[in-house]
Amino acid sequence: MHYEPIKHRIDKFISSSPMLKKCFFKILDLYLLRTWHIHKALKIIFQNRKEKLSIFDAGAGFGQYSWFISRIIPTSQITGLDISQSHVDKANRFFNQINKKNVKFMQGDLTQYSNNEAYDLIISVDVMEHIENDRKVFENFYQSLKNNGILIVSTPSDKGGSDVHDHDEDTSFIDEHVRDGYSIEDITEKLTTAGFSRVEAKYTYGKPGQLSWRMLMKYPVTMINKSKLLTIFLPIYLLIVFFPCMILNYLDVNLRHKSGTGLLVKAWK
Repeated sequence: MHYEPIKHRIDKFISSSPMLKKCFFKILDLYLLRTWHIHKALKIIFQNRKEKLSIFDAGAGFGQYSWFISRIIPTSQITGLDISQSHVDKANRFFNQINKKNVKFMQGDLTQYSNNEAYDLIISVDVMEHIENDRKVFENFYQSLKNNGILIVSTPSDKGGSDVHDHDEDTSFIDEHVRDGYSIEDITEKLTTAGFSRVEAKYTYGKPGQLSWRMLMKYPVTMINKSKLLTIFLPIYLLIVFFPCMILNYLDVNLRHKSGTGLLVKAWK
């Protein structure tokens, strides 16, 4: 499934107005389960922390996580990096329009970017599955963190991540992925080898989350790719599944999963 063209169409539409982009971010906060997990993790880290923090949004995309952080920790200095110059330009314009001078985006490649001991926190959300040379990126993250800094990674797991199952003919639902997912052992080994002193990983997208993902992501994306006519019915469909999926998301965030198609990983320098 080609997901990037859909993202570009959405980005073009929402970038026409700061209000549209804010509304879109709020919709993502509600509908996307990974934002629930990331927001919870960030709130725990930021709890009772009042000092100015330097934060790196690695593979920032639309910039929704930078926007979230800039609201809950207004004194933070946020740097976003993305491979797409278009995303960077639109994000910088958006944050300038809403007068968030402490948020800056730049274009770059995570395999080549390192800023020695510059950041208290690095977040990387659904990025590592797109990068072949992940070991180099983890090394760059380690070098870029201050002592006692924290890395948060959200990525598909090898337990059916990207909607891949135990069949030889299965491929990633998202064509742009270079790997279908990480095992906890694999990503822990790579982060430890990069230098991180402690790594904690847990499964996300357990049974409730997998059902929610199909209803809120897989089926709508399939619908959009299949026919523009079906897109007309998308808002009605999303309204129908909204409340059941909110319950599923809540359960996924608050239950401990023995297995899941996603991973949330924290690593300390």
